[in-house]
Amino acid sequence: MTDSSSSAWAKKVKIGLVVMAYFVVSIALVFSNKVLLSSEGATIPAPLFVTWFQCVLTAVIIWILGYVAQGAEGDSFLKELPSKRPEYNLTVARGVLPLSCIFVCMIAFNNLCLKYVEVSFYNVARSLSIVFNVMFTYLLLGERTSAKTCGCLLIVIVGFFVGSDGEVNFSLMGTFFGVLSSVFVCLNAIYTSKVMPLVDKDKWKLAYYNNVNASILFVPFMFIFGEHEKLIEYSYLFYSGYFWSMMFVAGVLGFLIGIVTVMQIQATSPLTHNISGTAKACVQTVLAYVIWQNDSTIKGNIGVALVIAGSGIYAYVRMREMDAAASSKVQYQPVQTAEKTGSPSGVELVQQKV
Repeated sequence: MTDSSSSAWAKKVKIGLVVMAYFVVSIALVFSNKVLLSSEGATIPAPLFVTWFQCVLTAVIIWILGYVAQGAEGDSFLKELPSKRPEYNLTVARGVLPLSCIFVCMIAFNNLCLKYVEVSFYNVARSLSIVFNVMFTYLLLGERTSAKTCGCLLIVIVGFFVGSDGEVNFSLMGTFFGVLSSVFVCLNAIYTSKVMPLVDKDKWKLAYYNNVNASILFVPFMFIFGEHEKLIEYSYLFYSGYFWSMMFVAGVLGFLIGIVTVMQIQATSPLTHNISGTAKACVQTVLAYVIWQNDSTIKGNIGVALVIAGSGIYAYVRMREMDAAASSKVQYQPVQTAEKTGSPSGVELVQQKV
C-alpha cells in the first residue's frame, strides 16, 4: 500500500470514527436525559434541578480543561479546548446575562419537552427550530429567505402537524415546551453573535459564563416551581449511586456533544454535519421505538419522515445558497478593482453581474 493510499485510508477511518462518536454521544445524551427525567422512583422528578446540575458540571469541566490544554501545539485537538483557565468577571457576566436568560429557557424547555414526550416524538416536537430561525432572522436582522428554503420549511411544518396528530401518546404540554425550546434555540443563535465581542470571541469563555450564570439563575426558579419540595421528598435518592451515576453521565455527555460536534465539522464540513444530524435523528427515532416500545401509527410515522426529510433538504439548500453567496462575493472583488481603473473589462464584468 502506497503512502498516499495509506493516508487516504487513515483519513476515512478518522472520519468514520468521528461520525460514529457524534451519533453515540448525541443519542446517548437524549436517552440518558429521558431516563433521568421520567423514571419513576429511580430519579427525582425535578427537571430544573437536573438541568442546573448539568450546567454546574459543564462549568467545572471547562474550568479544569483550562489547565489541560495549556501548551498544546500544532494541530492537536487540544487547541480547540480552553486555552487557559476562565475567570468570572462581574462586568462581563452582566453583559452576557441577557443571553444567559435565553440560554436558561432553551435548555430548561428542552428538558421539560423530553420529560413529557416520547423519545420517538422528540424530533417532531422540536422540529420548528428552523422555521423560527428563518422568522427571527427576517424580523431581527432583515434577511430574506429564498422560495426553495420556504418550501423546505413547509415540509417540516406539515410534518409537525401530521406527526402531532398521529402521535399515540401525544402530550400537549410536552409539545408546547418543545415549541418554546425551538423559539429559544433560534434566539440563542442570533444573540450569541451580539455577545461574542464581550468574551473576546472565545466560544469556551462564553460557554463558561453562560453555564455559571445559568447555575445562578436556576436556583430561584427551582424554588418558584416548588422543586425544593421535590428534593426534600426524594432526598433518599441523594444516597443512590445509580442516581448520581446517571446525573454525572448525562452532564458529561452534555459537555461532550459540543466537542464531538466541532470534531465532526472539522473532519468533514458543515453540510456533512447537518446531513449527519438528519441521519442521527432517523437512527434515534428507530432506537426509541425499539427500546421504549412506543406505539406508533402510519400518520405518526409519516410526520416523523416529513420532519426529518424537510430538515435534511433544508440543510442542503441553505449550504448551497451560502456557498453561492460566498462565491459571488469573491467574484465581485475584481469587478470593483477593474471599475476603479476604468478598464473595459471592469464594465463588462459589471454588466454581466447585473
